[in-house]
Amino acid sequence: MHRLFAALRPPPPIRAALAAVMEGLPGARWQDDEQLHLTLRFVGEVDRHQAEDVAAALAAVAAPAVSARVEGVGTFDTRGHVDTLWARIVPVDALAALHRKVDQALARAGVAPDPRRYLPHVTLARFGRRAADPAAIARWVEAHAALATAPFALDHLLLYESHLTHDGARYEAVARWPLG
Repeated sequence: MHRLFAALRPPPPIRAALAAVMEGLPGARWQDDEQLHLTLRFVGEVDRHQAEDVAAALAAVAAPAVSARVEGVGTFDTRGHVDTLWARIVPVDALAALHRKVDQALARAGVAPDPRRYLPHVTLARFGRRAADPAAIARWVEAHAALATAPFALDHLLLYESHLTHDGARYEAVARWPLG
């Protein structure tokens, strides 16, 4: 089985800017450079034949490159406990339009549509079952609320395979297509 997702990868200077704020919060499992990406659509586990269909569907996506920027940080939580820190990526409308195109292409490959609202972001850190102190997380978010970058191009759609290990997920880009 192959655990797949479609994503965009910020350029090295943007990943370096994100890495520069990834510190100072005990209990956070910070992402490394290999893991910094903007998920467009999680596919999930598929067999080899459907993986080939997914790749063919994504290869047919025709969309312009997106000029984006980082603008702030936020958190996701599960049952009231923060489990993820992220950096917001804007403009939402352009990225949501690309998300819809990817979702439609994947539907043609037999992947069920994603029912969740799309929020463009790059995950910076994850927390285990025992998250860091909520007050410490709130202080970190407040300290980095103004995180921002100059605009950058997201000009390639990538298909990643996620390999789960005891140390967390490892991502491997298995296909790449230009946008624009």
